[in-house]
Amino acid sequence: MNHLFLTNQIFFDRAGLDPSRLDAVVGETIQGADDGELFLEYCQSEAITLDDGKIKNAHYDTMQGFGLRAVSGEATAYAHSPELSFTAIQRAAKTVSAVKSGHNGKLALPPSVTDQVLYTDLNPMTEMTFDSKVALLSDIDGYLRNLDDRIVQVMASISGEWQAIRIIRPNGSHTADIRPLVQLNISVTVADGGRMENGSQGTGGRASYSSFVDPDAWQNQANEALRQALVNLDSVPTPAGEMVVVLGPGWPGILLHEAIGHGLEGDFNRKKTSAFSGLLGERVASPGVVVVDDGTIANRRGSITVDDEGTAPDETVLIEDGILTGYIQDRMNARLMGMQTTGNGRRQSYAHLPMPRMTNTYMKNGDKDPSEILESVEKGLYAVNFGGGQVDITSGKFVFSCTEAYLIENGKLGPPAKGATLIGNGPDVLTRIAMIGNDMQLDPGIGSCGKNGQSVPVGVGQPTLRLNGLTVGGTAA
Repeated sequence: MNHLFLTNQIFFDRAGLDPSRLDAVVGETIQGADDGELFLEYCQSEAITLDDGKIKNAHYDTMQGFGLRAVSGEATAYAHSPELSFTAIQRAAKTVSAVKSGHNGKLALPPSVTDQVLYTDLNPMTEMTFDSKVALLSDIDGYLRNLDDRIVQVMASISGEWQAIRIIRPNGSHTADIRPLVQLNISVTVADGGRMENGSQGTGGRASYSSFVDPDAWQNQANEALRQALVNLDSVPTPAGEMVVVLGPGWPGILLHEAIGHGLEGDFNRKKTSAFSGLLGERVASPGVVVVDDGTIANRRGSITVDDEGTAPDETVLIEDGILTGYIQDRMNARLMGMQTTGNGRRQSYAHLPMPRMTNTYMKNGDKDPSEILESVEKGLYAVNFGGGQVDITSGKFVFSCTEAYLIENGKLGPPAKGATLIGNGPDVLTRIAMIGNDMQLDPGIGSCGKNGQSVPVGVGQPTLRLNGLTVGGTAA
């Protein structure tokens, strides 16, 4: 269904807002500014967690509100409220007008209209009853406990969101999006002797709950969580030092996202606080490295029909054959840098300002078979899954912990390694890529990205990679 039509019902019919009056107040408020918009949002969300067969928590929430913004040069006037009424918007307009007074700018052109459809607009929370969602989680719990008597804890959760947005610009243009988002997480704890280990697996995307109801889907996910936990039971301490590291495909792309992707966001580069500032057109990675940010992949967690400024995203090439070719941009930073926006102006909610944020960021395929990459390593570490990490945008330094990793011995996988951490520098790591696999995968749809106190859903991905000379923090004596 047309998103403008759907949001007519939400914001105009239900909330009683008059579009012609909104157009007038937006135009008057942003007059003289360089850019700005009225952002309307209505969002429903829910989450249910089952822990050891019992409901640990369950919540359902409805949120609505608006944000009114005027951008003048590098300054932004912003007012927001959870009250969706014309009176509240008028009060916000007075505040914004007072803050931006005195500036006489040339209003930026609105984004181009798009007709792309990347995901369903159906509300996932209307598909299944509460009881059926609890039954699904209970089935997961029972299934896992029948697989292995070493399981001591099972936690499963399901969550959903349905967000409707409408963006009104001072020229009277309206843009809208309807965004579903679902996720299923499974965590398993096993014990053997005096040792306990964990494994987890999640999946999600901009889709419905229907795929989770299929036993083939959730059983595969449960099997994977258990496999990881059992692998960790057999893990040995990781030796520390500089060594060859092979990153597996898919979720290890989170290292690319954190250590490199943030450094390619426009605001950090405009302010020259990124390790990549001023390097456009220069070699920043090994030959063959191609990194893109693409918000147009159907049904993916990080995808958006339009960003939160109304711009349609595209496949933005950031690094081409090792050469830095672009940055991730919202409208304000692109304008100030004399560049094109890339459809990456994103915000957590109506109560937050948009800023340059990633969507689905990944490295494209190379030409090496993954087995060839593994066989090329005499001694090293194979990292398959990551947990938490830290990164400094200015320096690019990072530390990431591995939740599943293996020692490599004479070109073959050795025992699983416990307590491995990867330590390095994002720009430096790009130059240490020696082999790129042909098995690019995207993550299973579980990523969320934090920046300046805001969280948005994202995707990551990469093929198998060989990195020469990365520092590994270990637990071996």
